[in-house]
Amino acid sequence: MKVPVVTTPRIHSLAGLLLCCAALFALPAGAAAAASDTPDYSAAERLLFMTQQLRGLGLPTTLRYGFRKSGTLDGGFEDGVSVFVAAQGDGACCKVRGEFLSGARRAALPEVEGAEGNPVVMYFLENDVRNMQRLTQGSQSHFRKRIRMALYNAATVRDVRLRYRGRDIDGKEVVVMPYLDDPNRPRFEKFARKEYRFVLSDGVPGGVFSIQTRIDGDGAADAPLVVEELLIDGAQALSAKAAR
Repeated sequence: MKVPVVTTPRIHSLAGLLLCCAALFALPAGAAAAASDTPDYSAAERLLFMTQQLRGLGLPTTLRYGFRKSGTLDGGFEDGVSVFVAAQGDGACCKVRGEFLSGARRAALPEVEGAEGNPVVMYFLENDVRNMQRLTQGSQSHFRKRIRMALYNAATVRDVRLRYRGRDIDGKEVVVMPYLDDPNRPRFEKFARKEYRFVLSDGVPGGVFSIQTRIDGDGAADAPLVVEELLIDGAQALSAKAAR
């Protein structure tokens, strides 16, 4: 299996992560579409990071998401996420600023200029790798690398029907399990079957319908160890039957 050539700087922080992806989001008109046709990116990567999700929004606007965590391993809570989208000084799209969770859990997020893609995906993933580090004492860079490799090599993409503000819309679902074949799996065995599920749709503002991670218990009847889900306001979560 071919490994992608990485031409962006190595990512060691949230700021670096966002700056790396902002370079993709800020491609000039038509360049993102052209890049999406090259074999150096998977269908999952093109959907998540090379789609102009902020185009067509009335500016300024705020994208709001609910965030819920549950499970037997690490407790649970409910909170919110906001992405503030405005025009740049020259009137072009887009300048974005985020607020991810609140209180002691709140993440300080840098402002991104020239964004065309929705950075809420990167906000969610950065929060995820920080939690993985906290729960496993592993390396954040290792978890980021596994997610990137899985999106390139092993993601599944399928069409889904979604419910948003009382109407049915079309979407795409991207699913990866980054740690199944992790060489370091014995160190993180409890997390080996962790699943990442991204649901995207042109029918919702900002293009991101939901993101979910899930670690099931050992037995089929056991409650999940951890479930984290981000869902855009006005959306109905996929049922367990529909999501599998």
